[in-house]
Amino acid sequence: MPTSLSSYAAEQQIAAAVAGRWPARVRGKGERMSARRYCLITPCRDESRYARRTIESVLAQSHPPALWVIVDDGSSDETPKILDEYAARIPFIKIIRRADRGERKLGEGVIDAFYAGYDTINPDDFDYVCKFDLDLDLPARYFEIMIERMEDDPRIGTCSGKPYFRRGGPKETTEFPITSRGGFVSEKCGDENSVGMIKFYRLAAFKQIGGFVRMLMWDGIDCHRCRMNGWVAVSWDDPEIRFEHLRAMGTSHKSWWTGRVRHGVGQYYMGTGVLYMLASAFYRMTRPPLVIGGVAMLWGYFKSWATQRPRYEDPEFRAFLRGYQRDCLLRGKTRATELVNTRQARKWTSGKSQLSAHPPTPAMS
Repeated sequence: MPTSLSSYAAEQQIAAAVAGRWPARVRGKGERMSARRYCLITPCRDESRYARRTIESVLAQSHPPALWVIVDDGSSDETPKILDEYAARIPFIKIIRRADRGERKLGEGVIDAFYAGYDTINPDDFDYVCKFDLDLDLPARYFEIMIERMEDDPRIGTCSGKPYFRRGGPKETTEFPITSRGGFVSEKCGDENSVGMIKFYRLAAFKQIGGFVRMLMWDGIDCHRCRMNGWVAVSWDDPEIRFEHLRAMGTSHKSWWTGRVRHGVGQYYMGTGVLYMLASAFYRMTRPPLVIGGVAMLWGYFKSWATQRPRYEDPEFRAFLRGYQRDCLLRGKTRATELVNTRQARKWTSGKSQLSAHPPTPAMS
């Protein structure tokens, strides 16, 4: 994929985004496609290494965003300069600055920054919203395909492609479609969730589930809440929507070990049962970093259990989660997900009964 658009193509796509209309070949798929607008919201901090590459991959999209709100969460590197450069010439990019808190704050901090952007938009102006990280390289039709699939199935509340990272670190460009022959490794994210670095949401579903919880494991809780309300959460490993994660999952803060421990802590907070956690950790031991990643997850989970850390206190949610996880252990995750989606279909309201966009985090036990 080229790293930038020609000036003419860029001008045409930007004009279409600002006007809320899309190229004729997209309109040919139906009037519903031509009218669909989405907003990207990007919390970021010290992303100068990958910011240009990510921004260029968004500018190259066949279906560009109507608005892109980038929240600079106190960067101390060249990130602000890079963002200002693009915002000065790309009309749909809007920058929000936050004060430096001294360090990257994951979980609650990421979602606080997300809402610093979300609270500046009128959600009713958009059909879709995407929490989008600034360390990704996307194929050119990524968002077009997401919208096509959600329009084809109105029960899909949130979706994504699959992240891959390159052994030895990213090169200057990504050759799409991504395959294992290019030295890429799948991050092996489950099909039952949209991935946290690029969560594409139907606004009706996002509102109905109450948005994101401002704690670790926000990107797991949201998908389970989708299923509770009859929506489908899904990610697909199709070559046309695989993307490169320029900073591999779990390495954005200090080290692999820290990232995997944090995941175990998050699983404990969410309410994951012991047997399911053991199975998940043993599976993760087969993925890079071999063995140590799963061990770190178990350390985070059982240390949280031993010290009785706070948990996400929603009895209905925890009962739903534990039931789903038991089914996954007994039937396999694919079959368990099919069954729960069928069973919960009667609860689907297509967003007619909506909660506030982001209520307070439930009390923790």
